[in-house]
Amino acid sequence: MSDDRMTSVRLGTDGPEVGVQGLGCMGMSFAYGPVDADASRATLDRALELGVTLYDTADAYGAGDNERFLAPFFEAHRDEVVIATKFALSIPADDPSKRIIRNDSPYIRQAVEASLKRLGVDEIDLYYMHRRDVNVPLEESVGTMAELVREGKVKHLGLSEVTADELRAAHAVHPIAAVQSEWSLFSRDIEAHVVPAARELGVGLVAYSPLGRGFLTGAFTDAGKELSTDDFRRAQPRFTGDNAAANAALLAPVRKVAEAHGVSLGQVALAWVQQQAAVRGLPVVPIPGTRKPSRITENVAATHLVLSEEELALLEPIAGRVAGDRYADMSFTSAGREDR
Repeated sequence: MSDDRMTSVRLGTDGPEVGVQGLGCMGMSFAYGPVDADASRATLDRALELGVTLYDTADAYGAGDNERFLAPFFEAHRDEVVIATKFALSIPADDPSKRIIRNDSPYIRQAVEASLKRLGVDEIDLYYMHRRDVNVPLEESVGTMAELVREGKVKHLGLSEVTADELRAAHAVHPIAAVQSEWSLFSRDIEAHVVPAARELGVGLVAYSPLGRGFLTGAFTDAGKELSTDDFRRAQPRFTGDNAAANAALLAPVRKVAEAHGVSLGQVALAWVQQQAAVRGLPVVPIPGTRKPSRITENVAATHLVLSEEELALLEPIAGRVAGDRYADMSFTSAGREDR
C-alpha cells in the first residue's frame, strides 16, 4: 500500500473525471451525532491533498446546512473539485426516520436555485435525483433536469436508488453520468439488476455507505446502546439488538483479511468496493464519509490495496447472511421496487 495520490476515472461516457474515491459529506452536518466543524474543515483539506475531487452532499442534509458548510471550501477550490448535490428528499427534523419525496418540475427548479445559492456557485457539477417519486413520470423529472443542463445550471445528471428499468428510462431522456446506491460487503442488492444496467449504458456507479455506516470498521456493535440519541443509525434495523449481534459476528473474515495485510477492517471493506470496478466492468467510486483527517488518510490508502481471489471468495458470503434491512422503510430504495 502507498499514500500516493489516487488515480482518476470518468463517470459516464461524457461525465466528470473524478478521483477513484470520493468523500461523503453528510456527517459533517447531520445524522451522525455531534459535529466538529474544525475537524471537518481539516478533513476536507486533507482529502484534497490526497486527490479526492468528488464531494457529495444534498439539500436534505441538515435542511441545507451541509451545503452551506461546504460553500467556503468549494469557493476556495472551485477548479479542483467536483460538486455533487441532490434534490427530492426531505427529512423532518423531528423524525429522521421519515422521508418526504418530490420529483415534480416546479419543485426541482425551486430546489436547484436554493442549492446554487447555498453552495455559492453558478453551476452544479453533478446533480442527482435523491429518491424516486413513483407518482411523477420519470420523463417529466429527468426532462426538467435536462433543461437545467441546457440552461447552464447543472453540468451532469445522476440518479440515486433507482431500479434498472428506471435508469434505462432516464438515460433515454438525457445521458446519466452516475447512479448512486448503497454498496458494501453488507449491501449488495444492486448487483442483480442495477449494476448490469449501469455497465450496459456506460453509467458510473457511486457507492454510498461503503463502510456500512461505520459498522464494517468495528467502530460500534450496537447503535441503540453505543450511539447518541440524535444518531440516525439507531433507527436502522441491522444495527441494533439481535440483528446487530448477529451482524457483528460476520466481521470475522474481514478481520482475517485485514490482519493478513496489516490494515484496518475499513480498508478491507473499501478495497472490496473499489475492486468491484474490475470485477463488474464499470467505473465505481465509493464515497465513504468521515469527519477526521486521519480517517481520510486511511480511507484513501485503501485505493492501493488489492485483494486476492481467495480473499474475495472469503468475503463473498457476508452480504447474504446480514440480518435486518438497511432502512426500516425500504419502499424508497431500488431494492424495494426492483421486482414490482
